Amino acid sequence: MHKTLIKFLGLQPYRTGHTEKLISGLGAFCGIFAVFYTSSFFVEGVATYIIVASMGASAVLLFAVPHGPLSQPWALVGGHFFSAIVGVSCARYVPDVFLAAPLAVGVAVSVMYYLNCIHPPGGATALSAVVGGESVHQLGYQFVLTPALINVFTILAVAIAFNFFFKWRRYPAYLAQLPAAEPEADEEAPAREVITHEDFVYALSEFDSFLDISESDLLTIYDLVIKHHHAKPIAHHQLKHGHYYSNGEYGDLWSVRQIVDWAESDDGSGEEKLIYKTVAGAGRRSSGVMSKNEFSRWAKHEVVLMDENWHRVDESAAQD
Repeated sequence: MHKTLIKFLGLQPYRTGHTEKLISGLGAFCGIFAVFYTSSFFVEGVATYIIVASMGASAVLLFAVPHGPLSQPWALVGGHFFSAIVGVSCARYVPDVFLAAPLAVGVAVSVMYYLNCIHPPGGATALSAVVGGESVHQLGYQFVLTPALINVFTILAVAIAFNFFFKWRRYPAYLAQLPAAEPEADEEAPAREVITHEDFVYALSEFDSFLDISESDLLTIYDLVIKHHHAKPIAHHQLKHGHYYSNGEYGDLWSVRQIVDWAESDDGSGEEKLIYKTVAGAGRRSSGVMSKNEFSRWAKHEVVLMDENWHRVDESAAQD
């Protein structure tokens, strides 16, 4: 029941460290500070806060998910621009606010979908054009340019400049694309299947729904998975006392074990055994005894705990 509820809620851990979380928050602060300052020149009073609210949602995307499709420049600019036009039009030509407000959001969503610029905060921009009050209504279609587009280009400039200082989170995502990772040469490894552009297009079309991941991201993930899959197993003589190892499985089968001691064989085979305890994943807090050969067949790679997440140890870097 517990696991079913977690899956139903879509509750998944964010596999990012404390540094990334704090940087995202700092970036959002900088972005909204700049937007709030800019908006004050065009709209006064409560309307300023209503308009900036939609940019707050954009800040979450640009600084917490800078590589996501919904965060890219076209989605940001197009989403707010066309939603602002829809919102102003509904405010001008639909007198009943109880109809104009939901109509603005609904039409904006469809327009963004057709124009390939889905940006969730665009719905808030369309809504603010309707419920922003008299000072917003007096702007008419000028609202699309000032403050809407001015705010958009302000936060876009901040996102590009801010993320530039962190090489792992370049923005736009085009600047952060990783080179294709080729698996290490291994005579026993199966030949890599060629995944084409058409294959990904077909796979994505089978969902018949928008997925917040780009084709290039899928290709990068595929390359990294192949490289990881072809990694050579750990030899029994490479096992180290006190170190942690993972079985490389997924979901409920994944686990991490620590070697806590060596033990002499009591079955007359002379094979050295080890004592381990499971510190994470399946069988957590349990312990056991097995031979070094058995453990090396179970262990796919050595891992280390950093920022509350388990990371694979880069053996090549360690040797350097």
